[in-house]
Amino acid sequence: MIELHRVSKVYSVGPVKVPALREVSFRINKGEFVVLTGPSGAGKTTLLRLLYRDDIPSEGDVEVLGASLVSMGRSQVAALRRSIGVVFQDSKLLPVRTVYENVAFVLRVLGTPRREITARAFDALRVVGLSSRAQAYPAQLSQGEAQRAALARAIVRRPPLLLADEPTGNLDESMAAEIVGVLKDIGAGGTTIVLATHQARLAAALRRRTFTLEGGRVVKDEG
Repeated sequence: MIELHRVSKVYSVGPVKVPALREVSFRINKGEFVVLTGPSGAGKTTLLRLLYRDDIPSEGDVEVLGASLVSMGRSQVAALRRSIGVVFQDSKLLPVRTVYENVAFVLRVLGTPRREITARAFDALRVVGLSSRAQAYPAQLSQGEAQRAALARAIVRRPPLLLADEPTGNLDESMAAEIVGVLKDIGAGGTTIVLATHQARLAAALRRRTFTLEGGRVVKDEG
């Protein structure tokens, strides 16, 4: 499903070279739920960006869904991203559209037949426990509800891989627990999940395979 081979990433900040990842290698199998943890600046977000091909490594190779991402052309990148759901710390919902419209919009962009859109959008909302809020606007949602709506939008295409970058970072403990519960349910359906979080207690409570990053290196692979 995912393989990294001695991956390093270095950013240039003026004349200064700043290493973000250093010789990272690992394999994640289909259906695994993996947690990336470590302090801010450890390389978690950089790693996720490489997985959905928002960036490429300075050295090494990244393989996702059986394809090497380094040499991909634009059309191949577009096809890859249709197979990956991504959730960020900020839900990034469209403020002038309802929850249902935010989710359905993804399918419309992909050219999904109109007769399928409603059923699939409401199915995704049911999975995240948000069917009753389908006609609400983002401003009317709690932070936890907004993140669940973002999750629905990410899974409505039924992607085999879901990447979540600090999805509970803005939430209190109770709301964070709700999102984690939804992620577990999604993972139980066979979706491969990679969750990045700096919250050590959350990572420990999940009891899933956990990569700990420090200074751009994977220093622990546990679980």
